[in-house]
Amino acid sequence: MNEVPAPHDPIAIALAEDIGPGDATVEFFIDPTVQAHARIFAKEAAVVAGAETARETFARVDPALLVEVARGDGTAVAPGDTILTIRGRAGSVLTGERVALNFLQRLSGVATLTRRFVDAVAGTPARILDTRKTTPGLRALEKAAVKAGGGCNHRMGLYDMVMVKDNHLLAESAAQGLGAAIARARAARPGLRVELEADTLAQVRTFLALEGVDVILLDNMSLADLHAAVALGRGGTVQFEASGGVNLETVRAIAQTGVQWISVGALTHSARAIDFSLEFL
Repeated sequence: MNEVPAPHDPIAIALAEDIGPGDATVEFFIDPTVQAHARIFAKEAAVVAGAETARETFARVDPALLVEVARGDGTAVAPGDTILTIRGRAGSVLTGERVALNFLQRLSGVATLTRRFVDAVAGTPARILDTRKTTPGLRALEKAAVKAGGGCNHRMGLYDMVMVKDNHLLAESAAQGLGAAIARARAARPGLRVELEADTLAQVRTFLALEGVDVILLDNMSLADLHAAVALGRGGTVQFEASGGVNLETVRAIAQTGVQWISVGALTHSARAIDFSLEFL
């Protein structure tokens, strides 16, 4: 399977599940001729992500709405700062409010947490990576939020990178030989990056001897073993990624071992939603 999956439309899905056949409250309680001027603003310090997604949400509800992004993705904001302004039919603003806020709060939460990790490793060679531990259906948006926070994207899915983990090594198909499998992948798809997961220094030595390996993932290793693994690969072209046990208290010490990458599942699976609000002016 080499084809990239067809993209879906998370905005359309979110609006359909919220509005259904129509906004009953707006239909019966809001005069369609009433105009409004509103803004979405931050209620806490954050890094913005999803501003364009929120803007597009309002546009899908009512193309006549005038929506302007005051602070775009990657911008640090303080409490009270305006993110978007919206002008147009009051009913349309109210109908789009919750879905727009849901996207903005969730994605800004990812960007804000990512920025904290990026700041924690500042001055080291390490870069912060996301993982595939994303909200189903929101992967592209969440990975864009990681980039807005200063992080880097790992593979988008199973289709754009080889990543051999411990369960792959235990599977029957791996019995044909790891080196041969790497060669087949390289021949079939030149340029495809290959990453192998190592749990021990013995595995690191074995993997460093193979041709065609781009990255070795050092999984749940101690700081001493991380230092030792990096030393084993020094002078070569293979890069190292650390994973497991990574949090804001441990990430700097991990970065100081010399690894080039640190993957953090928490960026997307544990980010807290940022508090934003919409108010009529």
